[in-house]
Amino acid sequence: MHDTKVKLAGDVERHTLTVLVDNEAGVLARVVGLFSGRGYNIESLTVAEVDAMARTSRITIVTSGTPAVIEQIETHLRRLVPTHKVTNWTSAKAGIEREMALVKVAGTGEKRVEALRMADAFRARPVDTTHASFVFEITGAPSKIDSFVELMRPLGLVEISRTGVAAISRGPEAM
Repeated sequence: MHDTKVKLAGDVERHTLTVLVDNEAGVLARVVGLFSGRGYNIESLTVAEVDAMARTSRITIVTSGTPAVIEQIETHLRRLVPTHKVTNWTSAKAGIEREMALVKVAGTGEKRVEALRMADAFRARPVDTTHASFVFEITGAPSKIDSFVELMRPLGLVEISRTGVAAISRGPEAM
C-alpha cells in the first residue's frame, strides 16, 4: 500500500482499485469505456487471468480524483455485469502494492559509477550491461520506482518501461 494517500491538486487523490471480473471478451473494453466515457483518467492498468477454473481475471487500475469521483468510479465498476468484487486498496487497511520497471541509463566514468551505486541502494539489479549503458530492473512500491527514476535522470536516463501496479491484501483472506 502507498505509505500515505497521494494528494494531488486540491482534494484530488491517487487511488488503486482492483476489480475481479469474468475472463471474457469485451470486459476490459467495458471497464476502460466506463473511464473514458466519463472523462476519468487511468494512470496505470494491469490485467491478468487469476483463476483458470473459475475463468476470472483481476484488473488493477490506478486513477485519481476527488473522494466523490473515486466513489462514483467504484459504484460504476460494481454495476458492470461481469464484476464480482471491487476493492479500493488506498482506502483498505491491509494491502500491498508493487510494480516492476526496467530503467535504461547511459553513461560513462563517474556517472556510470554513481548509477551503479544508486541502483545498489535501491536494490535495483542490472539485467543488461554494455560499455555505455545499463538496464536496471527494480521492484517495489510505485513511489520507490518514481524516486529511483528521478535520481537516474541526471545520470543519463534514456528510457523507462513500467508494468503497472499489482495489489493484494495482507493475511489469509482472498480479495
